[in-house]
Amino acid sequence: MHEVNEEKKLEERVLLIRRVSKKTTGGNYITFSALVVVGDRKGSLGLGVGRSQEVPPAIKKAISYARKHMTTIPMHKSTLPHEILFKYKAAKILLKPAPEGTGLKVGSVVRPLLEVAGVKNASGKIIGSRNQVINSYAVLMALKKLKARKK
Repeated sequence: MHEVNEEKKLEERVLLIRRVSKKTTGGNYITFSALVVVGDRKGSLGLGVGRSQEVPPAIKKAISYARKHMTTIPMHKSTLPHEILFKYKAAKILLKPAPEGTGLKVGSVVRPLLEVAGVKNASGKIIGSRNQVINSYAVLMALKKLKARKK
């Protein structure tokens, strides 16, 4: 479920769609929330959550939010500039650079986030949280904390 937009060459990927049910006096109130990542594979990355009563509008809202809040992450060749251990809420994220040809040895939502950002070689681990929304925001914050490497 990813498509490439022509004007800016941004890749959009849906990470998670949740069906949220709320009990009301008249019955159930059902909405959907979508978690979407947007990137250009050259170091830019955006993450967004959208909510709506149907899935397509939720995805559309998430994509527009992600595009408005794009950030640039530093890279060294095709990997991360240095190792980082970052804690955000219940999630601890460990990301390490890897040599050329290793690929992405990361799981869960970290892989699509790094893929659309353009990172080709890295290894990592998520400790403590299984919540995909929190984990993806933790990865985004960890990537923002990275410092550029001097050549």
